[in-house]
Amino acid sequence: MKHYFFVLSALVCLIASNYALAGDGKLLATSGLVQIEGSGGGGIVPWATLSGYDTQDEISVSAVMTQVDLDDYRLNVMGVSASFYDRVEISAAHQRFDLKQLGGDIRQNVIGVKYRLYGDAVYSNFPQISIGLQHKKLEDGAIADLLGADSSSSGTDYYIAATKIHLGAIAGFNAVWNVTARATKANQLGLLGFGGAQNSDHEIMLEASAGVLLSRNVAVGMEYRQKPDNLGLGEEDWIDYFVSYIPNKHIALTLAWAELGSIAGAEDQNGLYLSINGQLW
Repeated sequence: MKHYFFVLSALVCLIASNYALAGDGKLLATSGLVQIEGSGGGGIVPWATLSGYDTQDEISVSAVMTQVDLDDYRLNVMGVSASFYDRVEISAAHQRFDLKQLGGDIRQNVIGVKYRLYGDAVYSNFPQISIGLQHKKLEDGAIADLLGADSSSSGTDYYIAATKIHLGAIAGFNAVWNVTARATKANQLGLLGFGGAQNSDHEIMLEASAGVLLSRNVAVGMEYRQKPDNLGLGEEDWIDYFVSYIPNKHIALTLAWAELGSIAGAEDQNGLYLSINGQLW
């Protein structure tokens, strides 16, 4: 799967390099960011928006580097995504989950596809609606096996998302909200395998984001992500509070405080989230 990650990344860049039109047709900050599984969205939640600023006759390519530094763990993410003609997004991400106390790490690759079904997050009366999937494959499933995961190799999440941006909605400031329903059996994103003794089937989990653009370049908000507890280890829902600085359409910086609860029996895993998003084309 690691080989597929690099092949897909190279393919995305090769396709985009053959097009002169960059994705720059949308309003600044309306494309969102790239989240920890590589899909366009917030930090921990995929949105209905695609990852770039492309319009109906454009292609855009984005890259992301993210680190979430917790008490006992550290998650590092590198990803690349491309959106085509404001309709389809493909993405690839590599996750490395460092075990700070025990030593070693867990690595996972994620390939995603998203399709915009309806609407525009800014200009349509109703929210933009997209469907997507994220296929996840562990490079080494030894820890997932040890914890009793039903599958220690791979799994696929399916989701539908609705996103709306309201111009001048709160005291003249722009506001954004997103709601996502995800069918998943992933344990801690899939880093601890898929399914377990408590449940081995896909369950519907709810996710949400809300934010306000305090200026043309600064956004603040929060996100929530419901999680399954398939292994019986007390896996808890996630929440983060973020501030994003978006000076132009080529770069976005996000700093957040993440509260991720219990992970593999280690409680109160909280820490800083830092992400750098860049639009290459």
